[in-house]
Amino acid sequence: MALAFDEYGRPFIILREQDQKSRLRGIDAQKSNISAAKAVARILRTSLGPKGMDKMLQSPDGEITITNDGATILEQMDVDNQIGKLMVELSRSQDYEIGDGTTGVVVMAGALLEQAERLLERGIHPIRIAEGFEMASKIAVEHLERVSNKFDFSASNIEPLVQTCMTTLSSKIVNRCKRDLAEIAVKAVMAVADLDRKDVNLDLIKVEGKVGGKLEDTELIYGILIDKDMSHPQMPKQIVDANIAILTCPFEPPKPKTKHKVDIDTVEKFQTLRQQEQKYFDDMVQKCKDVGATLVICQWGFDDEANHLLMHRNLPAVRWVGGVELELIAIATGGRIVPRFQELTPEKLGKAGSIREKSFGTTKDRMLYIEHCANSKAVTIFIRGGNKMMIEETKRSIHDALCVARNLIRNNSIVYGGGSAEISCSIAVEAAADKYPGVEQYAIRAFADALDSVPMALAENSGLQPIETLSAVKAQQIKENYPWCGVDCNDVGTNDMREQNVFETLIGKQQQLLLATQVVKMILKIDDVISPSEY
Repeated sequence: MALAFDEYGRPFIILREQDQKSRLRGIDAQKSNISAAKAVARILRTSLGPKGMDKMLQSPDGEITITNDGATILEQMDVDNQIGKLMVELSRSQDYEIGDGTTGVVVMAGALLEQAERLLERGIHPIRIAEGFEMASKIAVEHLERVSNKFDFSASNIEPLVQTCMTTLSSKIVNRCKRDLAEIAVKAVMAVADLDRKDVNLDLIKVEGKVGGKLEDTELIYGILIDKDMSHPQMPKQIVDANIAILTCPFEPPKPKTKHKVDIDTVEKFQTLRQQEQKYFDDMVQKCKDVGATLVICQWGFDDEANHLLMHRNLPAVRWVGGVELELIAIATGGRIVPRFQELTPEKLGKAGSIREKSFGTTKDRMLYIEHCANSKAVTIFIRGGNKMMIEETKRSIHDALCVARNLIRNNSIVYGGGSAEISCSIAVEAAADKYPGVEQYAIRAFADALDSVPMALAENSGLQPIETLSAVKAQQIKENYPWCGVDCNDVGTNDMREQNVFETLIGKQQQLLLATQVVKMILKIDDVISPSEY
């Protein structure tokens, strides 16, 4: 393997334990890496587009996930190969940055690697291929800028945003109610968006789900929803114009930090101890009443005696509320989280227009709705569905729609979907290839061919003839010089994507091309793989 010889011709070893390591070098290393990445891309290829298939993944502990979201499939797949892991990271970075287009970016990278393999077999140096791809991606990104359209929307006219979110949701399992869900997502984003700064904080949008009901029952709540109920069944179920005390201190007598022992040897001593405790609880409840609180939300529990007292004093309370939810309630109601009873003042109370407890179906499940808050910058999307998997998949779909709406607020340029943007870029890249002398022009042409793989996969998944469909659309684009013709996946009868209202965000598409090219370049530059061999 890695033997070197000294001046007397005796071999010595450079790599430690080299007999236990396997090594691939040169063209073999590149080919094995490419085939690993292609295998990952092939898995996702069938779940691209509105007619894409779903994948069912079972985790080691028996949890089942059904999804066609590229990033989720690759996260759950537990890929072992190092190059496969690069593809997983590729879709993850697309998910973090854009939130949508995670399947397309992996399919694109797989197609580029397939083309690179052909060029390597012709004997073109991998670095020249990578450089050619880099040039081609620049041409394609600039071309996308040219064919993109600006979308004008305002707080009153949100239709353009809804249309774009509908395109994202049409490839998900929830596509039968895509209109409703898209509207919910856009309204949620507009409620928390800072339109002057063109920024959206998605942490302020909480997505909750509960099994039961049907998908159409999904609703947007301008406020917070918590999966808790009042601590005592006889407390009022509805409070109007509530003043909320948000506490992180427990409702119980203080415990000394040191070890201690209380000797009680007479009934009187026990009585005084009990009265002391009761007085302590009394003081606590009184303190909350004095500042004007009409609802107490506590992070910790409180024992039955405190509960009973709260009930008697007509002070409704909610216990065991998680830290994240407390923060959201504080943001929404404009209250302050109070760590000690001594610090409770009227200014620190949160305000909400109505708080109501709602029960679902025949079960004992109850949830608290906190609505009409002082600061309505926190909203909740409440999803209903037939089973847990459906709700999880809807949550992922809503997340994608939220990200798309956020990207449009940041940058309101769009390109048309249905593969039309890729075909248009492919034509532009093909035309530009002739201007480059040298070997790179082969790589640039290969990039143009790779761009065609996305519309081909779309056509294939929609049950159309892939090659016929692609060549017909491409010919139409060239003939009419009309870059908005795409693959008619839904069989509407027209392949003009403007009429079909199929939009994608420009920054999402550009990011796809740039990320895919970067990863392919990285894979092509590896020419030596040293790995510990299997025992």
